[in-house]
Amino acid sequence: MRVYLFIALVAACATYLFTPIVRHLAIRLGAVGEVRKRDVHTIPTPRMGGLAMLCGFLTAMLFASRLDFLQGVFRQNHQAWIVMVGAILICLLGIADDVWDLDWMLKLAGQLLIAVFVAWGGLQIIALPIGSLVTASPTISIAITALLIVVSINAVNFVDGLDGLAAGIVAIGGIAFGIYSYILARTSPSYASMATLLDIAMVGICVGFLLHNWHPAKLFMGDSGSMLLGYLITCASIVMTGRLDPATVSTSIYLPAFMPILLPILVLFLPVLDMMMAIVRRLRKGQSPMHPDRMHLHHRMLRIGHSVRGAVLILWGWAALIAFGSIMLLFFTPWHVFIVFAVAAVVLTIATMSPYLNRLMHGTVEEIPHAEQDDANSGGRRRNGRAKHIRNA
Repeated sequence: MRVYLFIALVAACATYLFTPIVRHLAIRLGAVGEVRKRDVHTIPTPRMGGLAMLCGFLTAMLFASRLDFLQGVFRQNHQAWIVMVGAILICLLGIADDVWDLDWMLKLAGQLLIAVFVAWGGLQIIALPIGSLVTASPTISIAITALLIVVSINAVNFVDGLDGLAAGIVAIGGIAFGIYSYILARTSPSYASMATLLDIAMVGICVGFLLHNWHPAKLFMGDSGSMLLGYLITCASIVMTGRLDPATVSTSIYLPAFMPILLPILVLFLPVLDMMMAIVRRLRKGQSPMHPDRMHLHHRMLRIGHSVRGAVLILWGWAALIAFGSIMLLFFTPWHVFIVFAVAAVVLTIATMSPYLNRLMHGTVEEIPHAEQDDANSGGRRRNGRAKHIRNA
């Protein structure tokens, strides 16, 4: 455990130190997004923070490769190096989008190509939960693996709507993955686990970046960061399934082993639900499903009276409830998990609706206009005349 904590510390420190350098580089390259109508921030802020996260991840992995405890993970197969190469490629694609705003179809094509390359390199799901363990053909394995990577990449991208939101949610998911993969690794002769290493390194880069990305953010992770995190969280899940032997693993162990594959979906359940509602809402209005609006979940939370930080913390709470609630099912009885889950859900629901309930008690239920909410969150900061200036460090 101490080795993994050391790797997390290395990843966090490296990311924290690289972030100011990347911020200045982003400004020089022009990777500074203009404030759009749907955006929550009011001052143009540099993006491309994924490059700092990539540097932190690679630094942690190179450190790990030199440690005796983890050297076997890098020597027994080439999965670790495939993951690192894929991380570089997906981050470069994201950087290109941060700088030049790539067409969404071109970006999706790039994601698919990188995902297929990683799957072809050996990072594959080798079995599927269909009644019992069923070994998939190589073609099906590559297709399913690539699909999972692309879906997770875009799901995390969708979550990245408030300062610190995406990094925090992925860190929560990574901690949940790390706990389970570490416990699973302890059943083997060696405690060393590639899945645990990826989880811990991912948590480290999230924490290191959060120190710069907490509201008001000095640097956005951009597509380079959200795509990288979505890629890493899926790779860790896929590596976890590599510990299964379809010929020897019983069906009773099957569900726990595949739980990490389901965790990204569970952690991102609320954002994905919000996305589906947005698509339905836009189609009903005769608009394109990709047409932007200000009706997403984080927009609604700001309008009912939450500050940016408050909204992020509450959404972190929901993510933790779903992620750790799922993990608890593997170690506790469903009845005990249900009780804890229900109590926590009630508390989070009250916290979510607290501004609305407070106004209801005082006889007014109007939502706070978004412009007024921005002024309240920024301490009355004037947007006119300052929107063209980049937030100072």
